[in-house]
Amino acid sequence: MVKWFRAACAAASTLALLACGNTYAVPAIDGATAQRAQSMFAATRAEGTRRPQSTSAAKARFARVSRRVQPVAESYCRALLADRPGFDCDARVEIDTKMKQRNAYFTYQGRTPVIRMSLPLLRDMANDAEVAFIMSHEYGHLIGRHVEKRSQQQLAGALIMGAIAAAATSDTDQNRSRVIADSVGVGVTVGTFAYSQTYELESDTLGTHIAYSAGYDPILGAKYFARPEPQRTADGRLSFWGTHPPDVQRMATVIATVDAIKRGAGIVPQ
Repeated sequence: MVKWFRAACAAASTLALLACGNTYAVPAIDGATAQRAQSMFAATRAEGTRRPQSTSAAKARFARVSRRVQPVAESYCRALLADRPGFDCDARVEIDTKMKQRNAYFTYQGRTPVIRMSLPLLRDMANDAEVAFIMSHEYGHLIGRHVEKRSQQQLAGALIMGAIAAAATSDTDQNRSRVIADSVGVGVTVGTFAYSQTYELESDTLGTHIAYSAGYDPILGAKYFARPEPQRTADGRLSFWGTHPPDVQRMATVIATVDAIKRGAGIVPQ
């Protein structure tokens, strides 16, 4: 009976984990779109390395782009999350001057949503469209509630693995507590990455709508995905590319989304 109860709890937790998927639909990729993305990716790669911008020029570009993107992104956020009274769409958009790798991320500082782009990333970008697209992508994480969902997934993963370990070990096993604790840690990790790539594609879709509405070319901006970079930095941490889907797939998603926008399609709930 005890093992059955634990198995039932694990199954319930699994269902909770699976409920944390996308809120908004990601466009399907047909063969022609995939080929366009492949060609664009190859052509951009062939351009070779870029000379980094000066710090002052990168900061000026960031300020210029954020003035256009922020109000549009906040408008999308309020419209799409109108059924969630009190949801904070007023994200702080900042330059992370301490981060040494090219990266951008969305987080919360207390209860305040924060979007940060590193200075090396900004210096490496070729045009305003690239900055606008990455910034809009990070707003996609806010609108998709990915931080909130990831926390739910971590809890669900911990419960699943802890329940499985508890059922699999004997009550008299001296190592039982350690095995369960280790399994809970594994569950947290599994929960963290369960939907990482799915969320990135959802953010690309939302970010494409935002950047396009702000007057930028998301396809031009998505060319930044063709920039090569190791997945891990010298200190072993994952870079902006680390948990993301293949770059060509992301470019194809952006192209498909722009095509849908031009046909008059809006953001589609999942």
